[in-house]
Amino acid sequence: MKQLFFVFLGGGLGSILRYIVAKWCNHYIVNFPIGTFLVNIVGSLLIGFILGISSKSNLFTPNQTLLLATGFCGGLTTFSTFAYENFSFLKMSNFGAFGLYTTLSFILGLLAVFLGLYLSQLTN
Repeated sequence: MKQLFFVFLGGGLGSILRYIVAKWCNHYIVNFPIGTFLVNIVGSLLIGFILGISSKSNLFTPNQTLLLATGFCGGLTTFSTFAYENFSFLKMSNFGAFGLYTTLSFILGLLAVFLGLYLSQLTN
């Protein structure tokens, strides 16, 4: 039950941050979901870093890893919004934005995870 609380708490905090970032970013940049894009890339970097550190050291307890990786990063990032935004691009026949958003999200998301894992190896 305690583990569920940590996931719940982290997920709530991550979701709140995602909402704030999306509202702020999407207010300034129109016609491209930059807020969702940024939280997904940053969340990918963070989860790589957190899980990389968790696998090599005792810096985080299992409950802290649940709070940060499963909860916070899970709440911060969002596949459903990403999918809906891509659907919207297709519905508007905006194939360029669809291709750019999908390709950049996938490639930069993977690179961010790799970078997070790499950075976690640099810590003591």
